[in-house]
Amino acid sequence: MRRAKKTRYPGSGLIGSGRFRIAWTVAACAATGLQMASAVAAPGAASNIPDYASPAAWLCRPGQSGDACARSNQDAVILRADGSTLVERFRANGKAPIDCFYVYPTISRDTGGNASIKVEQEEIAVINQQFARFGAVCRRFAPLYRQVTLSALHATLRGTPIPSDRQMAYNDIKHAWDYYLAHDNHGRGVVLIGHSQGSGILAQLVKNEIDGKPIQRQIVSVILAGYRLQVPVGKDVGGDFKAIPLCRAVGQTGCAINFASFRADSPPPADGKLFGASAGPGLEAACVNPAALGGGKASLHAYLGAGAEMVTASGEQQGPWTNPPKPINEPFVEVPGLLSAECRSEGNHNFLAIIINPAPSGKRTNVIVGDVIIDGRKLPDWGLHRIDMNLTMGNLIDVVRVQTKSYLATKR
Repeated sequence: MRRAKKTRYPGSGLIGSGRFRIAWTVAACAATGLQMASAVAAPGAASNIPDYASPAAWLCRPGQSGDACARSNQDAVILRADGSTLVERFRANGKAPIDCFYVYPTISRDTGGNASIKVEQEEIAVINQQFARFGAVCRRFAPLYRQVTLSALHATLRGTPIPSDRQMAYNDIKHAWDYYLAHDNHGRGVVLIGHSQGSGILAQLVKNEIDGKPIQRQIVSVILAGYRLQVPVGKDVGGDFKAIPLCRAVGQTGCAINFASFRADSPPPADGKLFGASAGPGLEAACVNPAALGGGKASLHAYLGAGAEMVTASGEQQGPWTNPPKPINEPFVEVPGLLSAECRSEGNHNFLAIIINPAPSGKRTNVIVGDVIIDGRKLPDWGLHRIDMNLTMGNLIDVVRVQTKSYLATKR
C-alpha cells in the first residue's frame, strides 16, 4: 500500500429505513471477524445448509418474487448548501452487464447465537441502506445466512457467552456463492460487496475460493467496507490476498477496495486494535479512498438516511437538514460539498478520514450522525462504522460503473 501522508490532528448506524429501527450496539462492530474469537462454537451446528435453490433463501435475486432490492425505494433529495432541494429518482438498470454479490453486516436480533434463515425488518433495512442502489450498475444477489447475532455478541461482552458458530455463517455464504456460480453467473463479471461481518466472511471466501484461482478472472472488484484487510507495509498486494491487489487507478479491475471511516478530527486511538489497525509486524491495514483511488482528498457522494430514525446506539438523532426545517419525503439525502475524504496514517492505523466542509450560509446542516455512543460516551475505536457505506455509496457506484466498462473491454 502507498503510505498515506502522516497527519497531526488538533488536540492530538445504525441502519434504518422508513419505519424500521435497528438498535445496533457496539457489539455489532465486533462482528467484522476481527473480534469474534470468544464466540462459543456450537458442535455440529454447521449442518442443514440453507437451500439456495429456494427463493426464500435470498433477499435479492433477479426475477424472483419478493426481491427486497426490487422493492426498495432509493429516491433521494439533493440538498444544496443554500438550502434548495432537487429530487433524484432512482431507476435500476435492467440490462446491467455484470453482477453484484453482497453479504450484509451484523443486524440479526434473533435470541440464539446464529440467525435464522428468515427475512425480518433488519434484513430489509440493511438492503435499503447498503445494497439496493447498486442496481444502477449490476444485477443484485444477496443471500440470507445464519450470521452470528447481536444477541451472541452482547452476551460475549457481558461475559456470559452463548453458543454461536462463525463457521456456520461462512459455510452458508460459500454454498450461496457456489449456487450462484452454478446457476446464475453464466460467465458474467461480478463485484463482491460486504460490510462488517459480511466483509470478514467475503475476505475469507476470497482467500479460500477465489484468490489465485481461475474464477479470479471474473472478479470486477472486491469491496470490503468496515474491515481491516491486511497488506505488507507500503505494498498494494500480499498479506491477506496473495494475487488480488488494491484498487489504485480509475478503471482498474480485479482489485480490492477496503476502508474504515473516522471523523478527521477523531482518528482511531493510538491503542485501538480494531478498524484501521495493523494485525502484526510488517503488515498494515489497507485504505483505499472510493472517491480517489490513486490517493488524496476528494469529495464524497454520500447517500445519507433522511429520517430521524437514523440513530446511533445511544438514540442520537439526525437533526433538521435545513434551516428553517422543512420536511424531507424521500428516504435518502445527498449533501453535495459537505463531505470529503482522504486516507490518512496515524500511528499504527490507516483509515479513511471524513472531513466536514461547513456551508457558511447556515441554510443546510453541517452535522451528520454515525458515531457509536454508549451511556452518553462516544467510543473512538469505532469511528463512523455505522455509515461506512452511506458515506461512500455514490463514489462506489461510480467506481463500479467505470470498472465495468474496463472489464467488458477486455472480454471483446
